[in-house]
Amino acid sequence: MVDVNVLERGVRLVEHAETLDRPAGAVVTAINKWLPAGRIKDALSGTDLGHPLHPLLVTVPIGAWVSAGFLDALGGTGARPAATKLVGLGALAAVPATLTGASDWADTLGAERRVGAVHAASNYAAIAAYVASWAARRRGRRGVGIGLSAVGAGLLGVSGWLGGHLSYAAGVGVDTTAFSTLPSDWTDVAPETVLTGKEMAAVLVGTVSVLLVKQSGTVVALSNRCTHRGAPLHDGALDDGCIECPWHGSRFGVADGRVVRGPATRPQQVYEARVRDGRIQVRQPDEQRTLRTNPVASGN
Repeated sequence: MVDVNVLERGVRLVEHAETLDRPAGAVVTAINKWLPAGRIKDALSGTDLGHPLHPLLVTVPIGAWVSAGFLDALGGTGARPAATKLVGLGALAAVPATLTGASDWADTLGAERRVGAVHAASNYAAIAAYVASWAARRRGRRGVGIGLSAVGAGLLGVSGWLGGHLSYAAGVGVDTTAFSTLPSDWTDVAPETVLTGKEMAAVLVGTVSVLLVKQSGTVVALSNRCTHRGAPLHDGALDDGCIECPWHGSRFGVADGRVVRGPATRPQQVYEARVRDGRIQVRQPDEQRTLRTNPVASGN
């Protein structure tokens, strides 16, 4: 059985490996140069799907390679051609999966970027092993091909664990506002004059940062934390009814929070807002989800 504590210590070492910053930064600069905000970036991010595309695409090469391994182990002589084709299919399917992963990784910083760099390197090494396996099988060197597939599977396991850490422990690709919620009752947050002479202002409601925007004479309230990577939207710019994220250029409709341009995939939460007796009040417009409202008892 794998010692989880060993895995955790290993990933902590990677997270603090500042020696990775310079090469990773150079690669990210190149990616951002050739992949600026726009339709291609949106497609790779999964903006039109409403969820990141990378986790969906990785299932194809993984499924093909696992199936090939099954045929190698239990399929017999007649299954050899099918196993070879599956290894090749996995290598081809890894190309779009790699492109989407690179796009997502380019929008990370710090510890997440370092882990992502090792995750990517493990993936590339796994792909290389499977391509070599396919070539060996094609030349009739089945034993060598199976051995290379085993190496690829091991590397894929390392990469998969790191990818899971990025998603489930570090929250990369997760809506950064998933656990933010406001009271269901109208809550006083600021005087109406907070917007005097300016188009928007950020206020704190409990632990949730709320962006107040003056639009066509009315007050609109939405989450001030970008759903993509958590940037403070009040540092962004308002343009043509949209708020643009200051970090990665995602654009959201102020009135409805919809994603107008990625790389964000999830819309901004828009709260109900009103003005009463010169005071701005806001509230959560929809049902509060269980994970957002589960109380945490204080210690005695």
